Amino acid sequence: MADADRRNQTTVTEFILLGFRDLPDLKIFLFLMFLVIYVATVAGNILIVVLVVADQHLHTPMYFFLGNLSCLETCYTTTILPRMLASLLTGDKTISFIGCFTQMYFFCALAATECCLLAAMSYDRYLAICKPLHYSGLTNTRFCLHLAAGSWFNGSLVTDLFVLFMSQLMFCGPNEIDHFYCDLIPLIKLSCGDTRLIVLLNFILACVFTLPPFLLTLTSYVCIITTILRIPSTTGRQKAFSTCSSHLIVVTIYYGTLMIVYLLPKRDTLSFLNKMLSLCYTVLTPLVNPLIYSLRNREVKEALSKAVSKYDPPCSQSLDCPDPYSPRAPS
Repeated sequence: MADADRRNQTTVTEFILLGFRDLPDLKIFLFLMFLVIYVATVAGNILIVVLVVADQHLHTPMYFFLGNLSCLETCYTTTILPRMLASLLTGDKTISFIGCFTQMYFFCALAATECCLLAAMSYDRYLAICKPLHYSGLTNTRFCLHLAAGSWFNGSLVTDLFVLFMSQLMFCGPNEIDHFYCDLIPLIKLSCGDTRLIVLLNFILACVFTLPPFLLTLTSYVCIITTILRIPSTTGRQKAFSTCSSHLIVVTIYYGTLMIVYLLPKRDTLSFLNKMLSLCYTVLTPLVNPLIYSLRNREVKEALSKAVSKYDPPCSQSLDCPDPYSPRAPS
């Protein structure tokens, strides 16, 4: 009888994403801002992927991982921003049960994959700077493919298991999610069943996919900084710092905000702060990734210049081109 009653109570077929309900007067501004961010993010990351594929000089382990990261960031931001933009534009905040769980699945899978990829990129920089004589031998094609494939596979596999557990929860109402996307913690709070196991599993997985990669990244950069300080040439030190500083900025923003949101104790009074922190790893990181790597990296700028020059008309680059309408122009 109890099971029948609980089945009858499970009537939630859709959820309501409250989003930025505390800022109703800024709806148009938020829509325009996030639209520009989305277009810039997708365009920038796709540009990085195209350059890495097209330019032979970028066929190195560092840019192989960067291409993977840019591809991931494109999918990452597309999982969240289009739905949020539609909500801001139309005012329709509802999302179906299946749509909510689908969004949650892709968000979790891509977030876990990015944690692994960022750690792999930091390890690649460690080998390049601290083990330069062995770098080419250690980071061969097979090694890089295994690291990248392992990152994508682990993120997807663990998320499959977690979403399978989440799908067993019962949602009897209310159905309002105090977030701008279907995040784990607000969704778990809406369940009317026993959530102790899923909360524990969420905490364990958050620890596994944030702390070890972050510690590996931190250790790699401690070794990198130690090695850089031993370089006698000032120019050499500046070049090494320039190579790693961009990656370090992305890593600090991503891991820092992710651990604050998912590992620290949760309070309902801090829900708005959690949304702001969530914007850092769902919106800001995908945006700054192509900007940092393209503006601060000489190889990427050179590859972009070569790509642009290929499509420039030859005469547009020279003042000596004859005017076709001039009487002296050859017939």
